[in-house]
This record gives sequence, C-alpha cells and structure tokens, in this order.
Amino acid sequence: MTIAIWALATYSIVATAIHLGSILIATSKCRKPRSVFRPAESQTALGLLGLTRYLRRTGRRATRARDCTDAPSDAAGVSLVRPVCGMENYIKDTLRSAFHLDYPRYEIIFCATSAHDAAVPLVRRLIAAHPHVAARLLIGNETISDNPKLNNVCKGWRAAAYDWIVMADSNVLMPRDYIERLLAAWRADTGVVSSPPAGGRPQGFWAELECAFLNTYQLRWQYTSAAIGLGFAQGKSMLYRRSQIEQAGGIRQQASFRQYYALEILSGSLGPLTAAASVVAALGLPLGSIVALAAIWYGAEAALARAAGWHLSLKSPAAWMLRDALLPLLWIGGWLGRGFVWRGNEMRPLESRGAV
Repeated sequence: MTIAIWALATYSIVATAIHLGSILIATSKCRKPRSVFRPAESQTALGLLGLTRYLRRTGRRATRARDCTDAPSDAAGVSLVRPVCGMENYIKDTLRSAFHLDYPRYEIIFCATSAHDAAVPLVRRLIAAHPHVAARLLIGNETISDNPKLNNVCKGWRAAAYDWIVMADSNVLMPRDYIERLLAAWRADTGVVSSPPAGGRPQGFWAELECAFLNTYQLRWQYTSAAIGLGFAQGKSMLYRRSQIEQAGGIRQQASFRQYYALEILSGSLGPLTAAASVVAALGLPLGSIVALAAIWYGAEAALARAAGWHLSLKSPAAWMLRDALLPLLWIGGWLGRGFVWRGNEMRPLESRGAV
C-alpha cells in the first residue's frame, strides 16, 4: 500500500471518527434532563419556503407544571427587542408568542425601518390585543453599519428600559419560559447567551435542504464547539447586558474569524467518502464498503435527529447528501464572494475588520 493510499485511508477514518464523536456530543446535550442549568433554547419559524424552525423538542406539554426555571417576582427586568421586515410565514404566531411569556417583568420593543412595512399593521394589532404587556413599536432607520438588521434594532437597543436585553428575530417562536432559560445560561464570565435555531415542518425539498444545514450539521457542530470550550454566537436569539456591551465598544463593533471558517471544508462527508472510494478502488475492495461507510455517516445523523426530536423524514438522507455535495462550493464562494443581497439590501464584508 502506497503512502498516498495510507494517507487517504487515515483521513477517511479520522474524519468519520470526528463525525461520530460530534454526533455523540450533540446527542448527549440534547438528551439532558431539564433543569435551571440547561442551555437556553428557542424555536423559530423562518417562513422560507414554508419552513418553521425549532430548537430541540423538549417534551413540554401545554399544561406543564411550573418548575425551577420560574423567575421570582423580584426578577431583573428584561427588554425584548424584535426587528420586523415584511411578512413571513407564521409571523403572527411568532410575534404573538412574545406576549405570552411567564416572566414577570419584561417589555417588548418592535423595530421597523418604515411605517409602510407590511408587518407594521400586524404588530399594532398585537400590541392593542395585549394591553397587559408593556409593548411598543419604534419606526426609523439609522445607518450605523452595513448590516440592515443592526441598523433597524439600534433604536430599540437605546430605548430599552432595562440593562438585560434580548434581541430575537421576528421568526423566533418563543416557549413560555424563554427568558428564564436565557438568563439561566448566564455565568459570571458570560458575554452573550446565544440560542441557535434548528429546522422542522419543511414544505418542499428545498426547505428539507435547509433543515439539513440547520439541524444535524450546523447545530451539531455548535453543540460540539460549546462542549470543547469554543463559544459561538448566532444572531437569531441573543441575550446581552447592555452595560457590558457598551464598555466593550457597543453593538457597532463587528468581527468574524477566518481560521474557523477555513476548517469548514473538512466538515462534510464528500471528502471522506471520496477518499474511501479511492482506497477501495486501489485495493480492489468490495464497492459495498463505500455504501456501508455512507450508511454509518447518515445513519448516525438520523439517530441524532430522532434523539433530539428534530425534523426527520424519508427525504432527509437525500437532503443530507446534497448538503454535503454543496459544502465545498459554498466554502469556495465564501472566500471568493464579496457580498450578498438580503431582502433588497446589498451586504458586503468589512475587509478592514477581517470580516469574511
């Protein structure tokens, strides 16, 4: 056996072991019993192609008993800042969920860039329908960055009545103990609590593909990252202390990390399966060996999805395989691209700050 064949075989074995290890870590995190120390979670409904996103299913019942995550009556106040930009699938449900939280002391600040935004009438109706909840709508836009969402929410950040601030996208579907869970994850050395989304209830194959990216790929690696001490932040749902962020330079500060992005090319199955195929061809091994390896890769993903309560269907394996085939193309596009368009807003990286 040549050195090249040994190298390919070693790469395939090591990559498969890391893949399985990340799945074991994510599975153990998802299956932990609920307690006050449980990581914060949220549910999201993105509305893209009819897609509703959830973080892991927890076995909550609509009539669940209150437990140790309940906040005391003298709990610190929390400002919930929610940007809106147009109508989305399930947006009535997701925005309304903010009015039905168990937390005793919070306010909701909706932010829109224009009074003519399609979501504004819905926001006003929801505020009028829930007079017992402190809620208001702020309209206007201040360009403090190249990020249109950040430009939209900065007015809510400044207007917040409390030091604790949660920024949650309009498509976040909040469980009733949403704020308690975020606060429970805060530690003395915490800078931000991030609650990443997972995907479910897809309508159409492209929504299945997005579930494949969100759940057993992105969320799995985020769990693994947290388990080995590498923190991450995803803007879908985040808890801050305003005083702490202002001391660090404020929300205008932006940065990203090329060294972590560079490793993503190694995270899918395409490389290890291709390497294994080369070894099989060189050694004259049965082709069934490749099928068996692919079954291990995707069977483990299916087991994780089932254990976590994430979306799983007969279309999932095809979506996982297409995802892994696209990963190298997306990775290359990330390095070579100079921006993208989000809801009519052109966004470009700030090269001077090292953004990817």
